Amino acid sequence: MTTSPSDPAVLLRAYDEQLRQEAEVPSAITVDRLGPLVLATYLGGRGFITYRTLDVDGTPASEESVRQLVEQALAHYEAMPEIDRVEWKTRGHDHAPGLHDALVSHGFVPDEPESIMIGEARLLAVDVELPEGVAVRRVTDEDEVRAMTAMQGEVFGDEPAELQGMVEQLLHRLRTRDDMEMWVAEHDGRIVSAGRLEPVEGTEFAGIWGGSTLPDYRGKGIYRALTAARARSAMGHGKRYINSDSTEFSRPILERSGFVKVSTTTPYEWRRTG
Repeated sequence: MTTSPSDPAVLLRAYDEQLRQEAEVPSAITVDRLGPLVLATYLGGRGFITYRTLDVDGTPASEESVRQLVEQALAHYEAMPEIDRVEWKTRGHDHAPGLHDALVSHGFVPDEPESIMIGEARLLAVDVELPEGVAVRRVTDEDEVRAMTAMQGEVFGDEPAELQGMVEQLLHRLRTRDDMEMWVAEHDGRIVSAGRLEPVEGTEFAGIWGGSTLPDYRGKGIYRALTAARARSAMGHGKRYINSDSTEFSRPILERSGFVKVSTTTPYEWRRTG
C-alpha cells in the first residue's frame, strides 16, 4: 500500500523523527540532558523542556517515572536563580501517563492547546493579492525587529518582561546564527502582520512561528501573503515541508491550503514565586 505525502501518519512520523529534542532549541544558551529530557535555557530567564519520548532506558513511561522526571527537571531549574519561568512542551500523541497531574501538582499551568500543522511548502507558495498600501518584506535591522516583536506582543498580550526576553532571544540568534528569517507586512510603513521562518538544519522542514496580525487587518489576505513569502523562502533553502504550531486564527488558513493537523501541543508553564 502506498502512502500520500499528506498522510497524517507519515507527516507525524517525520515530525517526531526530525523535529524533536535538540532540533527544537537552536536559540538556547545552554542545553542539558536529563534522561530522555532536553533542558534548555534562554536569555531573559526562560527555561524550556522537551523530548521525543518519556520512556527511560527503553522502559515504557509510567506514572511514577513521569512524576520523577517532572520533579528532577524542576529541581534543575530551581537551582538556577536566573531562571524565573519554565515551559514544558507536551504533545497530544505522546505516551505520557500521569503527565498532566504531575505537572499541575508541581506548579505548572497549562496554556491553550495548539494544532501541529504540517504540509508541503509548495502548497503555501502561491500568489496572493495584497490590499492597497500593504507590502511584505524581510527585516534584519535591530530597530525593525524590536518593532515587529512589539506588534506581536500586542496581539498575544505578552507581559513586558516576557516581551523583553523574546527580543533578547531573537536578537542574540540573529547576531550569532544564520538560520532564522523575520518577515513583516506593512501598511503605509506600519507593521501590521509578522512571523518568523526557521529552516531546520539536517531536516526536510522549515518552521513558521510567531504568526500574528493586528485585528483590524485580519481577513484581508495579509497573513496568507506573509506565509506565502516564507514558504517560497523555505523552498529556496531546499525544504520540502513547513510545520507550525497554530492557533485557531491560523489553523484554518493552513488547512485551506492543504495542510494537515497531525497532533496537538500544549505548553505548561512554571513561574518562580517569591
